[in-house]
Amino acid sequence: MNSRKNHNKKLMLPVLIFLVGCLVLTVVLYHSYRSNYKQVRNVTALNAATYAERLQNDMNRGVAITDTLEEIAISENGKIDNFQKVARDLMADFIQSIQIAPDGVVTDIYPEAGNEAGKIDLMHDESRGEICRYGRDKNIVTMQGPFDLKQGGQGIAIRNPVYLEGADGSPVFWGFTIVIIRVPEIFTESIQALTKFGYDYSLTKTVSPLSDDTEIVSSSGNIMKNPITFEFEFCGSLFDFEVMPADGWSHGWNVFPQLFLGICVILLLTGLTVVILVIERNRDTLKKMAITDPLTGLLNRKGFDEQLKNVMQGDLHIHCVGIQMDIDDFKFINDMYGHVVGDAALKSLAQDMQSYFNDNSIICRNGGDEFSAILVDTTEEETRKKIEQFTLQPRYITYNGGEHPFYISLGYAEYPKDCEDVLELIRCADMALYAVKLHGKHNCSPYRGAYKMQHRSQLGFALQDVSKNLPGAFLIYIADPENDNILFANRELIEFAGCRDFDDFLDYTDHRFRNLIHPDERDSVETSIWKQIDAKTSGNNDYVRFHFAKKDGTYLPVLDHGRIVENRYYGNVFYVLIMDCALVESYYDNKIGLETVPE
Repeated sequence: MNSRKNHNKKLMLPVLIFLVGCLVLTVVLYHSYRSNYKQVRNVTALNAATYAERLQNDMNRGVAITDTLEEIAISENGKIDNFQKVARDLMADFIQSIQIAPDGVVTDIYPEAGNEAGKIDLMHDESRGEICRYGRDKNIVTMQGPFDLKQGGQGIAIRNPVYLEGADGSPVFWGFTIVIIRVPEIFTESIQALTKFGYDYSLTKTVSPLSDDTEIVSSSGNIMKNPITFEFEFCGSLFDFEVMPADGWSHGWNVFPQLFLGICVILLLTGLTVVILVIERNRDTLKKMAITDPLTGLLNRKGFDEQLKNVMQGDLHIHCVGIQMDIDDFKFINDMYGHVVGDAALKSLAQDMQSYFNDNSIICRNGGDEFSAILVDTTEEETRKKIEQFTLQPRYITYNGGEHPFYISLGYAEYPKDCEDVLELIRCADMALYAVKLHGKHNCSPYRGAYKMQHRSQLGFALQDVSKNLPGAFLIYIADPENDNILFANRELIEFAGCRDFDDFLDYTDHRFRNLIHPDERDSVETSIWKQIDAKTSGNNDYVRFHFAKKDGTYLPVLDHGRIVENRYYGNVFYVLIMDCALVESYYDNKIGLETVPE
């Protein structure tokens, strides 16, 4: 009971580590965000102050024009000769018009075209009179607007009251010098620089010094959330300049790298904790993984040896049957159908073994296509029939929607009848297996005392060894007049044909045996071969001569000695030896009397 409670407490440890990790990560991310937020606001506040000053400088360019006209009026005692020329020289692209209003009445406007309606009595105008009188009485420059211009866009009027010195030395009101500036054109350079640095903005002002109503002078058009606001006064009007980063207050703060790193650390710590607990809790599972073949789920050789040792420690006199088996021509299956199909054959055989042999059996995959089994507490006589049925039962693999048979060979031996040491049991079964291989495969055989280890050596000659060292050119092709595809050719035949390698040989022949025959002889040669096979005059052999077509275009007389055999995968095939007639004649004094086909 206490052990279970301790186990449950340990299971809570990864959860606790994960939750604490998430809490710490949240605190770290929040602290990081707040630090970045404060830094961004400080930088934004500095930029807001800097650009607010630039905006004032921009508007001062309009005020400067009214100052210039004021100086001319004062110096000329209220007269501005050649106003049109003077105004033209002062004109800029952000100015809509330049005006003078002696006694508050606009008399001259530059340019006149399109601005004729501006010649009005400012002092008594309904919308302009109050602010004009305020500017005159207070002797301050005033701004009014923004307002819609008849020419399109918006403008702000800057009116500068001008006072001359009277006869008694007191100031006498002369009138106004006026500039209508276009907004936001006057701020173009400043606003472009601000937006280029990634800021949204909004500039608002009171309509006039006498009103608290505000109008937007210029804006980036986006919604402002908790912006930095810089207030300043200019020409009697109050301006609010709001600025914030275009991508929000998280500008420059990328949460994803920090979040990703934090989550990785949390998951790593949690995972390590889980792994430690799993390893501690599931040592038996890990041990099972170490002794199990991952493909078939059977024991591997290490697990097989361990279980066999455990069984025999209990009772040294127990009877056992050892089995050794493999899949016939497994390499061919892999080469022909692919390793996926080969793996399917291995798994199919493993499932058959598990279903055929009882729970009191030890079954393993040694590696490759070799399998071993120990049937505990039984004898050879008791299991012979079952083993034979298991060996000979039909087995199939699926490839391209079709079923193809595969076969096994099996050898078995009994302890203690065939060996004194149970560890020798599999070796005896192995010798019985190779005895089956020597006698044609796809069968089973019990161990016999006459078997010697040299039996295995007889299988040491693989097809590659035999074909490489065979004294002659050799090939195998399908025994079908309509489909005589070449399956194999040894090195000597490939070189005799003048080809580089087997692929080059197949390309040259287009995979067909008949393309090795002189075109004039193909039909007669094939007729002769099949006539001999059908008549069985020489058993399954045929003998024919023809001119061998080489890749370089030449023809050599050859003798073809073929034998038709049945192959479980391809059906009937021809095994053929090709002999150079000239070479044979040189050794046998031309006694074979071969004829040649005229070229």
